[in-house]
Amino acid sequence: MNGESRDERLTLALLEAVAEEGGVAGQRRLARRMGVALGLANAYVRRCARKGWIKVRQAPANRYLYYLTPEGFAEKSRLAARYLRHSLAFYREASAAWAAVWRRCEREGWRRALLVGAGELAEIAAVRAADHAVTLVGALDPGARRRQLLGRPLWRRLADCAPHDVRVLTEVDGGGALAEGLGAGDDPVPVLAPALLAGALPPGTRALVVH
Repeated sequence: MNGESRDERLTLALLEAVAEEGGVAGQRRLARRMGVALGLANAYVRRCARKGWIKVRQAPANRYLYYLTPEGFAEKSRLAARYLRHSLAFYREASAAWAAVWRRCEREGWRRALLVGAGELAEIAAVRAADHAVTLVGALDPGARRRQLLGRPLWRRLADCAPHDVRVLTEVDGGGALAEGLGAGDDPVPVLAPALLAGALPPGTRALVVH
């Protein structure tokens, strides 16, 4: 995600939180809703206030409450529509990329696939796999806190994963961290990556990019 899209996403998250909380939330609560540190949330509050999107009122006990202005509602609607358009475009692009990966697996006879990474791309990959003769045995993610990905097992160690014919990278970070363990040495299991990740694969990652 580039800086501009992250900035818009956080601005939208703040405006939505202020609108939904109805003047009840303080900055700590807004920061939790945004998923950022208190200092960063404060910076966004100040900027949105300067732009006239948020009205700040002082409350008893040295507290501040936040309200959305009419201009803030308009900006929230604009950002929400923009985010939806980008999300749909991303889903279409990712969906096509995964279809190409699964077609390649079908041609090669790789029927059991292990996803490497458990983020948004992995979920789209799992959805598209249902349209092809490929079975997802599960996903590998060393940093995973949950145990399943869309009903499939989620492992933290490669040694614990179920038998599989191919490994498919679904995250750049995950691919980089696991590069030395994916197809290293005499490991015969092939490694694929969707075209979406072609320009972001870290050096040394042994993966065939499917276009």
